[in-house]
Amino acid sequence: MARTGRRPGNADTRQAILDVARTQFAELGYEGVSLRGIARAAGVDAALVHHYFDGKSGLFAEVMQLPLDPAVALPGVLDGDVEQLGERLLRFFLALWESPETGPRMRAAIRTALSSEEASTRLGHFVVQEILGRLATRLGSDQAMTRATLTGTQLIGLAVARYLVQADPLIRMSVEEIVAAVAPTLQGYLTGDLAEVLAAEPVQA
Repeated sequence: MARTGRRPGNADTRQAILDVARTQFAELGYEGVSLRGIARAAGVDAALVHHYFDGKSGLFAEVMQLPLDPAVALPGVLDGDVEQLGERLLRFFLALWESPETGPRMRAAIRTALSSEEASTRLGHFVVQEILGRLATRLGSDQAMTRATLTGTQLIGLAVARYLVQADPLIRMSVEEIVAAVAPTLQGYLTGDLAEVLAAEPVQA
């Protein structure tokens, strides 16, 4: 499982980049930030930012203390038979939350995002561009971004209910039970007849 990690180098330079990035992500949002702009504000060469953080998504993952960089981790999940993609995504997602190493960081990131509108917007832009965008590109089908977004909301809702709210009986279900119950829904979003799937969705009051 690919995760964010520290590369060797000058600690002061690395921290200066992080400090500038944290400020710029907060002020400009994920899409408004460029690595060149961060490097310029930190007074370093842009190549150093790439050296320490593997690009913009890796830098943001470090700032937000996410357990992984989607640019590194997702290709291995997205590759393979698209007809099994729902289950692969779900197992990968659950593994992050269930792991004693990455689970606490996932909870911390979501709680931070939920703590303020600014933080949730910042994380939301990142998720749309670096996770849902990659998923949509992999699908390459009609309404690919809608399919990716529906999949993402299903996963986020599952995570909040099981790991943050700890809703019963969801917390008592095994991973295999959750996969059996949820993976077909995800696959329906990803490759099913989207008009039929949406027609089956309950109307919210």
